[in-house]
Amino acid sequence: MIFSSFQFIIHIPQTKSHFFIFLSLCLFQHRWSHSHSHLRWQEKDKELEMAGKVETNGNGKGGGGGVSAKVPAVAHPLAENPDEIASNISYHAEFSPHFSPLKFELEQAFYATAESVRDRLIQQWNETYLHYHKVDPKQTYYLSMEFLQGRALTNAIGNLNIQDAYASALHKFGLKLEEIAEQEKDAALGNGGLGRLASCFLDSMATLNLPAWGYGLRYRYGLFKQRITREGQEEVAEDWLEKFSPWEVVRHDILYPIRFFGHVEINPNGSRKWVGGEVVQALAYDVPIPGYKTKNTISLRLWEAKASAEDFNLFLFNDGQHDVASVLHSRSQQICAVLYPGDATEGGKLLRLKQQFFLCSASLQDIISRFKERRQGPWNWSEFPSKVAVQLNDTHPTLAIPELMRLLMDDEGLGWDEAWDVTTKTIAYTNHTVLPEALEKWSQPVMWKLLPRHMEIIEEIDKRFTATINTTRLDLESELSTIRILDHNPQKPVVQMANLCVVASHAVNGVAQLHSDILKSELFANYVSIWPTKFQNKTNGITPRRWLHFCNPELSSIITKWLKTDQWVTNLDLLTGLRQFADNVDLQAEWLSAKLASKRRLARYVQQVTGEIIDPDSLFDIQVKRIHEYKRQLLNILGVIYRYKKLQEMSPEERKKTTPRTVMIGGKAFATYTNAKRIVKLVNDVGATVNSDPEINSYLKVVFVPNYNVSVAEMLIPGSELSQHISTAGMEASGTSNMKFALNGCLIIGTLDGANVEIREEVGEENFFLFGATAEDVPRLRKERESGLFKPDPRFEEAKKFIRSGVFGTYDYNPLLESLEGNSGYGRGDYFLVGHDFPSYMDAQARVDEVYRDRKKWLKMSILSTAGSGKFSSDRTIAQYAKEIWNIEECRVP
Repeated sequence: MIFSSFQFIIHIPQTKSHFFIFLSLCLFQHRWSHSHSHLRWQEKDKELEMAGKVETNGNGKGGGGGVSAKVPAVAHPLAENPDEIASNISYHAEFSPHFSPLKFELEQAFYATAESVRDRLIQQWNETYLHYHKVDPKQTYYLSMEFLQGRALTNAIGNLNIQDAYASALHKFGLKLEEIAEQEKDAALGNGGLGRLASCFLDSMATLNLPAWGYGLRYRYGLFKQRITREGQEEVAEDWLEKFSPWEVVRHDILYPIRFFGHVEINPNGSRKWVGGEVVQALAYDVPIPGYKTKNTISLRLWEAKASAEDFNLFLFNDGQHDVASVLHSRSQQICAVLYPGDATEGGKLLRLKQQFFLCSASLQDIISRFKERRQGPWNWSEFPSKVAVQLNDTHPTLAIPELMRLLMDDEGLGWDEAWDVTTKTIAYTNHTVLPEALEKWSQPVMWKLLPRHMEIIEEIDKRFTATINTTRLDLESELSTIRILDHNPQKPVVQMANLCVVASHAVNGVAQLHSDILKSELFANYVSIWPTKFQNKTNGITPRRWLHFCNPELSSIITKWLKTDQWVTNLDLLTGLRQFADNVDLQAEWLSAKLASKRRLARYVQQVTGEIIDPDSLFDIQVKRIHEYKRQLLNILGVIYRYKKLQEMSPEERKKTTPRTVMIGGKAFATYTNAKRIVKLVNDVGATVNSDPEINSYLKVVFVPNYNVSVAEMLIPGSELSQHISTAGMEASGTSNMKFALNGCLIIGTLDGANVEIREEVGEENFFLFGATAEDVPRLRKERESGLFKPDPRFEEAKKFIRSGVFGTYDYNPLLESLEGNSGYGRGDYFLVGHDFPSYMDAQARVDEVYRDRKKWLKMSILSTAGSGKFSSDRTIAQYAKEIWNIEECRVP
């Protein structure tokens, strides 16, 4: 087998990379066959050796917990039946050890199980990239500062369609798959919707057999782990890499130099070179991303920054100057330490900019290296855009534009015009926000200091763009300062990163129809007049595998039963077939049973993490997302406060006629975002008061779910019945959690914002609890507020007064409440229209209470919510990107 494989390599010319993929496949195959011939004769010896070890008990903690003597440790890397899988797990526990011998408790079992699954993934991984090398298709490279992956074990065995086999294999050790999966820590590589979207996209790219890569950073401590104390939110470092990740594979041969600071030298021939400064190394860590029921397994490549041994000054260290001796090592470790480090200081700004450039430079060097490696003989750089598509996920990777220009001109010797042609045909940009603070603007002095060559290139792009406007679009001269790349305001000169993205990209897209319309009519209107065909919409989507099929197995089985097919998992439009059964009493009964099972599971989780006991028979009302004033968690909790006050005023008989409700709120507030942290504190203080009120707590409970992440979402979303997506209209680009809730049969109360607009169209207006101002209304309402024309609803004033009464504790909430008051001024004037939308919000909540009491009607609406969610598959979104922006095609592994 090995001889014939090597013959094949010798007779067909291959690249170096191609050869090593073949070699790894051959060695993998050799290890597999070797395990059957060489290791089987050792089986009896292993059984005898392991007979002295303590067998794990049912909870994986028995007596020190050795690997079960009943399961021989034999390598079966491609195992599919439970006996061989169990042997492979046992093999990894013994021969891929990370812990002391004789120990096989839940944690050790998880790592051995993950490594067993990884064997299969590596085989498919290698076959995928061997196929890509052979076919040489155009490939997409998706650059994102965040990838919010979630746990990988259940997703991997689900996509590989081996859940039952692994559950049976683990049963041989007295273990349950669910308890093993719970040992995995979420990879702390993202924060909110931006990162989760990127991860859904990778799943769809693999499932659709598209040739694609993800590129990100390997953050050691993530954003933060959230703890809730009496003082509110406390931030501590994430510990997902405290031991190691079993999924990632370090590529010691993939290493690129990344320069910071320094200066630009001009050579006699006029060419320029960036030299000096400090140079760190970017080391690649690859994470396999398997597609659903396909061999294709693609990569998420994460970069880690490191310094070399040569950068350690042994003389200074021995001289006692320990910190000085290892200063570059220390600085390199800072680059990938934390996601979004605080940027209030110049040092913080430099670190954030370093992170962004580090991602862009390492990724582009890698992309160019792969492009050159696949070319045999001379090539023309004009071929590059026909083989490479680079997608910028928001403005964080904007520096890919000047960096690609620099690499092409300074390293590859291209002239400006040719380099610009290649760059603009290669790069596309996704905009995710219209919020001013999120449209990045970097200080020009900071940029010149850190990236002097790139600032030269950006200056030239700006110069050429403004010259074009001045000669061809005189009507835009008055708008030049808003559309040019460099803002030369003497008080604060900045580089406008979104403008650079629009000017340099061949395609720009929004992420929901409303958002894209706002981009074209407002934010980027002048650019649309210059390049009318450049702008597109790509409504976001979610992977139905993780967000229904795996996280809500009861509902998934019911859908498959009634549709008489499981093809909906990869063709979500088939869900429309449920509409014909929406009134069917049998389906409604099954639907209710599945929802109740998820609610009970969620209730157990809430009790485990908060100590609070909640009633599964109450309405589960959930809002989970990043804490931000525009997302209006404050509106939610003010509504809860008003509800609590009214319940207090009722007689016991009147309370019995109300709809019992459990309100759950979760999400992280950025560490330096004071008002967001005040909102977290208020939710917890309200919960502490309401939940301890014996007269009220059977009718209302308030729970703040701590440390919201993907795994928590997988628990919350299936158990939800009402979900709040209540941002100020026109401020949420899309949202994707709204799609996840709707897909799981949860009804939405929301504004006409982001993807809510399209969700309402798809599920039916009558199945959506609408309230609030429209995006068109918002500018007028803000002007009216500034003019003193706003008249607050008495219920709104009552809720604020109740907080100020001190009923929820002694904390001073005046600064938070004052943001809702006054007509104008910094931090005043209710910019997010909480007061304006409060009365219609409370009226919508009253409709929710009324409908929930009619269980048959609610169940029908729930079924129709799921039935209308087919549009919101990330498979659809990615297929559109592939066809309309990237121009890539399926490259299925045979």
